[in-house]
Parts: sequence; C-alpha cells; structure tokens
Amino acid sequence: MAFSSAEKVAVTGTSGLGSSADNSSFFLDSEFRYILFPVAYGIIFILGLIANLYVLFVLRCLRQAKAMGEIRIYMTNLTIADLLFICALPFWIDYYSRHGHWVYADFMCRLTGSLFFINTYCSILFLGAISVNRYWAVTRPLDAASSDHRRRGIIVCVVIWALTIAMAIPFLAFPGTKTDENNVSRCFEGYQNETDWQKRTVAVTHFAIIGMFFVVFFLIVVCNFLIARALLSQGPPQSELRSTVISRKSTMTMSASTKRPRGVKRRALQMLLAVVGVFVFSFLPHHVVQGFWTLAVLQISEGWGHVEWDTKTLQMLNDAHQITLLLMGLNSILDPVVYYFATRRFRGFIMAHMKNMIKGEGCSQTTTSLISMDSKH
Repeated sequence: MAFSSAEKVAVTGTSGLGSSADNSSFFLDSEFRYILFPVAYGIIFILGLIANLYVLFVLRCLRQAKAMGEIRIYMTNLTIADLLFICALPFWIDYYSRHGHWVYADFMCRLTGSLFFINTYCSILFLGAISVNRYWAVTRPLDAASSDHRRRGIIVCVVIWALTIAMAIPFLAFPGTKTDENNVSRCFEGYQNETDWQKRTVAVTHFAIIGMFFVVFFLIVVCNFLIARALLSQGPPQSELRSTVISRKSTMTMSASTKRPRGVKRRALQMLLAVVGVFVFSFLPHHVVQGFWTLAVLQISEGWGHVEWDTKTLQMLNDAHQITLLLMGLNSILDPVVYYFATRRFRGFIMAHMKNMIKGEGCSQTTTSLISMDSKH
C-alpha cells in the first residue's frame, strides 16, 4: 500500500526468515512502536490541535483585513488537512496502546488510515504551492501587490484535494482490517495472499507516489533556490525603494529604512529554510525508505520486484519505516512554523495579537492595528 499508516509489515515464512518451509506467515513487527507512538502521537495531538486552531483564528482575522490573498487560501487548506489528521490521532493512539489491536469498525480503520495519506500528500502539495507563490511574490512584486489572485488559489486547492482524495479512494473502498490466528485485528497491517501480478501493481503504485514526491521536492528546492538567489543578488523591492525615497526627509528615518531590506531578506531566507527543512525532516526520510520497504514486505516470488532480504535487513527496514512514519506525523505541528515565516502580515498579526491579548483586546482590535500598519507602508 502507498501510505504510511497502511503498514503491511508481514512476510511469508519462506522469505529467508529462518522459518520452516511451510506456507505459514511471519509477522514482522517493531515492538518499540507500541510505547513510542502513543506518547509521541499524544504530544502531537495536543500541540497540533492548539497550534492549528490558533492558525485558523489568525487566518480568519486576516480575511477580515483582506490580507494575504492567495497564500492565505493555501494556508487555510493546509491547516484543515492537518486538523483532519489530528482528529484521527486518538484512534491510532488507542490502536498502538492495545499493541496493534483495532477495536473499532472497519470503516473507521479505512477512514483514519486514509486521513493520514490525505494529510501527507496535501501537505506536500500545499507546501509546494506556497513555495511557488513566494517565488512569484519575490520575482514579480508589483504583480503580487496589485492582485490577490484568489481565484487561482481556489482552483489550485480544488485540484490538490481532488487529486489526493482520488488517490485515497482505493483505501476507503476496500476492507482495512484483518484478524489473525490470535484474534488480533490489525488495521492496514499483515500479509495478504496476493498474486505476484497484484503485488507488482501495489509496487508500481508505491513508486509512482514516491516519484510524485520527488518531483514536488525538486520543484520546491528549485523555487527556493531561485528565491534565495533573487534576494541575495537584487536590490531592495520596489516598495522598499519607495519607502526609502520618502524617508530621506529625515536623516534618522532614512537610517532606519536602509536597514529594512536586510530584514526583509533575512525573514524571506528564514521562510525558505523552514519550508525546505519541513520537507527534509518530515517527508524525505519516509520516501527514501519507502521503496526498499515496499519490495521487502511484498515478497514478490520472481521476476520484476523480486528481492531477497535476510532477517536483519527486514527488521532494520521495518524499524526505519516506523521512525519515518512518526516524522511525517510531526508535520502537523511544523506547518504553523512555516506560516510564521511565510509572510510579514501573518507574523505581524501574531505579534500584535499577543500584545492585544495582554491588554484584554481581541481579534477586531488586532485587525484594525494590522490595517493601520499596512497603511503606513
């Protein structure tokens, strides 16, 4: 299967695991996950729920201020995807706490597993869209300032949701649970007695999705490299130049304004590092391991996709796969960090809102302050 929570981690007894030559199956497991995952997912659930609900609050207030336009649409949709995954976490916490025993309906297994998949690839695609948007804003600042391009943002979001949901439909349509001989019900785990042709179809699906990830990853790296090059090689944006000209009326004001371009560049470079950092930390390890892990667990008997793995290699691959699943889950609390560095208005609103909260003021006062700040620039 192609997504992280769908862990088919069992192999046949004849796959070089040192078992007898019969056709009994051997379940390859990583015991540490039954302790690590409930704790880690519990922390992700609490922090992710708080952070993403606050992000939605901020984005709603920015909508009232008519700020950010297209990128706000991407942020809102990515936050919704993160919240859908976070809402599914209590089921997975319970699953791992019961040592991998699913006690809920099969539909809930399919739904929560699919939400993991949808969140993963929505996050990848929306972060890609944010990177392209930031590249466009840096290289074409006048065009970016003159229009919010909301229609384009809505179209891109619809395409991303349609694509990821379509990819998840097979996992929603077919049974996800399987009960073993010990009456333990596994959710998207366990070897299924499929033909080599069926296994190769699964393998091709895996590698197609892995390929899609690396295409998007390459796009993000290129966009962010071009943004960094533009920021480091060009002078201050035109809006900054206008501000500098006006500020020449005062020597003190001019001295302060000449420092602003450096701050703008620094914050933009921080955004680049945040986006690329999330990809490298959360998504890259999984997609590097996933291809090898897929071939290992499918155990195609001959021809294309056939590999021979010893017990130690299988265990190492499965352990690494479990760790990469956890890293992908951390994405839901790392996305708000990207938002913070993505735009000045988002960052400015948070800082203004924190100050207003101390004064006992709410969203409307912060929005008014944000509009006032924008009018000064």
